[in-house]
Amino acid sequence: MRRLNGHVQHFAWGHKHAIPTILRREPDGSPWAEYWLGTHPSGHGFLDDGRALDTYIQDNPEVVGVAARAAFGDRLPFLLKLLAAATPLSLQAHPSREQAVVGYARESLMGIHPQDPTRTYKDDWPKPEAVVALTPFEGLLGFRHPQETAGLFEALGVAEELTSVIGPLRERCTSPALQEVFLDVLSLDERRHLVDVVLAAAVNHLEAPGDLGEFARTAVELDEFFPGDSGILAALLMNRFKLQPGEAVALEAGVMHAYMRGVCVEIMANSDNVLRGGLTQKHIDVDGLLQVVKFEPMVPNILVPEGSDGVYVYPTSFPEFELWLISPVDGGYLAVPRTDCGRIVLVTEGEFVLQAEHGEMSLASGDSVFLDADEHANVRGEGQLFVAASGA
Repeated sequence: MRRLNGHVQHFAWGHKHAIPTILRREPDGSPWAEYWLGTHPSGHGFLDDGRALDTYIQDNPEVVGVAARAAFGDRLPFLLKLLAAATPLSLQAHPSREQAVVGYARESLMGIHPQDPTRTYKDDWPKPEAVVALTPFEGLLGFRHPQETAGLFEALGVAEELTSVIGPLRERCTSPALQEVFLDVLSLDERRHLVDVVLAAAVNHLEAPGDLGEFARTAVELDEFFPGDSGILAALLMNRFKLQPGEAVALEAGVMHAYMRGVCVEIMANSDNVLRGGLTQKHIDVDGLLQVVKFEPMVPNILVPEGSDGVYVYPTSFPEFELWLISPVDGGYLAVPRTDCGRIVLVTEGEFVLQAEHGEMSLASGDSVFLDADEHANVRGEGQLFVAASGA
């Protein structure tokens, strides 16, 4: 049972107050986008004695757990984060394990420096992920059925002017149509005025009921942060979702997505591989997108935790991670799950006492702890804490 300190990422889209509030720190005027708890080279966690968590694991590999070591080696297979978005993130997708291995090797052989902005693969790991809302949380996830999207453009009154772009949504097979239109809007060039056509129509439908109003609001809201960006049209091909606190979504490899606003706990495989597909000034690897993105329609699946008596698990099925929520209901002690693997405990609300074989520790909002495999611990208190573990 060791206290763990995370690494703050000050990306421009971050919120200035949300993460400092959870961590009980003073805001410093900069955007606090993410707080990383794990062993990724881009943002190590550190134990209270000053050792990096990955150094501790290298020196004591048994703390990872037998099954996790067999599946992933002597390393922590997951990365736990707080994420706070004040403005929308770029459209993005993440690779599968096979794609990551090949992509990382290729870019390394090409001599592309890890910090080069044109480098896509920072490591050779996949990046499936799940987010659990701490506040109302909104985003875009996966592609809407192309005929539904064509109907929304028609209801907006711009279908005729956008025929050169959205025509395939009506005329072609599902996946090829989505791929063709998505790639087309990334290179509008002389047709960039079509974004303004859509926006001019959208402002007249902001109060429309149902899907049309949401469609119009998505265009206008994105234009506030990415004025005239052709990625707005790419975003309009996608489903919009909203989570209430405690609800979650899980993302497989290849699913295009973008988080728009809100605060969440995010868990993922221990990777920082991102392929961007719009709404960004950063490098867009079009060939990479073609290899990774699943151009298939889907409906976002909202997940709720399963369990009882204050101990719940989110129903994901990724081998790299599993996420538990503990929210005591009667003030008594509850066992911290998954003693077969190393775990990270993060308190997001309230106060707790964590009791293990060699003593106990008081925890409050923002505190985190690393628990070794085979280390039994019990917790009591009020509020909520998350337990991240291997999925193996």
